[in-house]
Amino acid sequence: MAFVKENNRITYVQNGEMLAEITFPAFGEDGNVVNIDHTFVNDVLRGQGVAGTLMEQTVELLRQDGRKAVATCSYAKKWFEKHPEAKDVLR
Repeated sequence: MAFVKENNRITYVQNGEMLAEITFPAFGEDGNVVNIDHTFVNDVLRGQGVAGTLMEQTVELLRQDGRKAVATCSYAKKWFEKHPEAKDVLR
């Protein structure tokens, strides 16, 4: 499964259809903080760990960029509760 990483979004597209997405727009004056505000996984991929993979890749990208995050997406909030090893990216 090949995910496409953009500046503030990671997607999975197959045959021209977006099947999974996470968005984390920057806010604040310097743009070094993002808001993980949306996670979407199409029904055909549910139960396969795709949302968790999106979160892992987001955390990895934020660490690489030296950015911090707040999570307003309900899935992201729950994911961080279950993954204390990733809380270093939270503001």
